[in-house]
Order: sequence, then C-alpha cells, then structure tokens
Amino acid sequence: MAHSTRLIALGALFLASAAGAQDRHNSAAPIDFGADHIELQDKANRAILTGNVSVRQAEMTLNAARMTVAYTGQVVDGSPQVSRLDAAGGVTVTRPTQTARSQYAVYDLNKRIITMLGGVSLLQAGNTVNGGRLTINLDSGRAVIDGSAVGGGAAAGGTTTSRGGRVTGTFSVPKRN
Repeated sequence: MAHSTRLIALGALFLASAAGAQDRHNSAAPIDFGADHIELQDKANRAILTGNVSVRQAEMTLNAARMTVAYTGQVVDGSPQVSRLDAAGGVTVTRPTQTARSQYAVYDLNKRIITMLGGVSLLQAGNTVNGGRLTINLDSGRAVIDGSAVGGGAAAGGTTTSRGGRVTGTFSVPKRN
C-alpha cells in the first residue's frame, strides 16, 4: 500500500471482534492507514482521511471512501487519544472469518460500541444476515442486527430508503448423508 503509514500519532483502539472471547481482536496492536488525502485539523481535534481509505489493525481492515478520526486533545505517551471513528461511503469491515458492509459506520471508543448503518450485510461461514443497523458491543461480543428504517438502498438523488424494516438472511445447513 503506497500511502500506508503507521498511525502512531493517533495510536489507540480500533475495532474489536463481535466473536467470542477466544477470537478477540487485538485492540492494542498498532493502527496502519492509507488514504489518497489526509487533512489534520488540530484545533478541532480531528483528522479527515479521504479517497480509498484503508485502516488496518491486527487482522481487521476497514475500507471506506472517507473517515473522520476524532481525538480528545489529551496526549498519553506522546499520542492523542482517539475517541471516535466515523466512516462513510461503501464501508467494509473484514476479519479472517467475517465481512460486514454498510453505507456508514461509527466506532465509539469510549463506549466500546461499533454501529454500522444503511444497507448492512454480515457474512460469516456461508451465513448472510441483512438489515438496516448492526450494533456490536465490544465488551460482551454481542452483535445485534435490526431492520432500522435507516437501512436500505439508494433512491434517486442518493437518499437512503427503507427495505421495510425487516432483517433477512440465509443460514447454511450442514450436509447429511
């Protein structure tokens, strides 16, 4: 990745696994990022990454068209403390065993909650679940998908529409002899 640079200046937690404790994400690993453009807004305590944004920590990757990284203004061991990541535009979060897609994603580091919004699709081991909103509690590992009216496809003019507020999906069935 030509634009990849270690994000030491913003070193903090990123995403954690929605899976069980045996497959927890290493949130202490360094965060690497790549983007076509970065704008640092120190007085506003944020950085804006745009254009083919790719953020990686341990075995997890977040891709989006745009990401805003907000930090508290407090500095610990020479690094600003990140408080929130907001991603927009074709958001994809991948881990070795799962992929989640949406239009938007918010990671609140203080609450340790990831919320993915708008046309959410979660794929894992041949199973697919679709909805309007995916909420992942990083402390408990619990993931909840609902049919929030936020989700759906893009209508004329780029607005988001509802798919009827339902969660849909496909579960794989084990093969039997």
